[in-house]
Amino acid sequence: MRNYAKKFQPFMTIMRLLQETNALLTGAVMNRLIELENRYCARNYHPLPVVLRSGKGIWLQDVDGKRYLDMMSAYSAVSFGHSHPTLVAALTEQAQQLAVTSRAYHTDQLGPFLQLLCEMTGQPRALPMNTGAEAVETALKAARKWGHKVKGIADNSAEIIVCNGNFAGRTTTIVGFSSEQQYRDGFGPFAPGFVSVPFGDAAALEAAISPRTAAFLVEPIQGEAGIIVPPAGYLAQCREICTRRNVLLICDEVQTGLGRTGRLLACDHEAVRPDGLILGKALGGGLLPLSAFLAREDVMQVFNPGDHGSTFGGNPLAAAVGSAALQLLRDDRLAERAETMGRRLIGGLRAIDHPAIREVRGKGLLIGLELDPAAISARTFCEHLMHRGILSKDTHATVVRFAPPLIITEHEIDAALVIIGAAFDSLPTPHGSDADRIAA
Repeated sequence: MRNYAKKFQPFMTIMRLLQETNALLTGAVMNRLIELENRYCARNYHPLPVVLRSGKGIWLQDVDGKRYLDMMSAYSAVSFGHSHPTLVAALTEQAQQLAVTSRAYHTDQLGPFLQLLCEMTGQPRALPMNTGAEAVETALKAARKWGHKVKGIADNSAEIIVCNGNFAGRTTTIVGFSSEQQYRDGFGPFAPGFVSVPFGDAAALEAAISPRTAAFLVEPIQGEAGIIVPPAGYLAQCREICTRRNVLLICDEVQTGLGRTGRLLACDHEAVRPDGLILGKALGGGLLPLSAFLAREDVMQVFNPGDHGSTFGGNPLAAAVGSAALQLLRDDRLAERAETMGRRLIGGLRAIDHPAIREVRGKGLLIGLELDPAAISARTFCEHLMHRGILSKDTHATVVRFAPPLIITEHEIDAALVIIGAAFDSLPTPHGSDADRIAA
């Protein structure tokens, strides 16, 4: 055996050198691509140090060929998984026919898409846009004009109530009513007309309503704030208050909608039908931007031709993909799947016993894992997960979000839990923890 090993030693040495060289080359490719992005892109993001090349289902692959379990789904935009064959087929077929015309003309795709969207959500009309922020801006315009034209609020006086910790986009109007100082810093002056109240406090909402109040804009679960779930019954209380006080209840479900929380809409958990509904992200099937503002008849009737629009909003390519995404969501019962898989994932996370964990919270497959910043930052923990083959994202330095594609299986959830548990096991035990006291 020793002679055999000696005979092939030169060959094995060459192979090892080739492997090491290949690792250096592939690492060099990744570093070069990161350097290019840093050199030419505005520094408005701080990505994890990984360069992705392809994705299939719940898996992503980097330029070195390493695979990662996607536990973020592009903030819920990739709820159907990466490159879903049904959605890719719809995209490809429509792109070969007709992609963009503007709303100057009718197309054969928009009407059927809006019909399906309205029928599934129970809203009578919809206004298609592209990004979530555009849909929120559309909702704000509709609420203000409804307040003046229908409710009778004096012109340029309508107010909209929002919640502390909200996140609705990055336009100047939207960041103007954010409670996050970084989002506002240097971008003023901001549009007036917004009143902020604590999230989850229905009494505070009622106290803030005045004769000038046109609408209450709320996320059923706050995503960017750290997956904050309000007290049970909160949204139903808000519905009752808004109805009694003649105030529009507008639910921003850009992240929570379309099956993410275990229901078609997060407001369905309390059987609440809002007066206005904002959808986006998953609506585009993870392939292109598509959003919509939906509302009751008297709200939508405030729009006249020329009041509002978008060159790309409602284009036939997006409409075709949106129709396929909605059908897939319905036919594959993905909301029900999210509820079942979410229970498994939340239960598994709560079973991890580590002093760095403060709380696990969420609904369906929208989950936040809050960490003790004295033990480890959420960003650092995401880097630990990345090295072990899971991609996630931190928010507010203390929360790791877990929001995998809704197609994730029990086996994949269990595999993720093993990796997450191992990442915690690799952390040093904080001084003064229960583990220290037991050891003593």
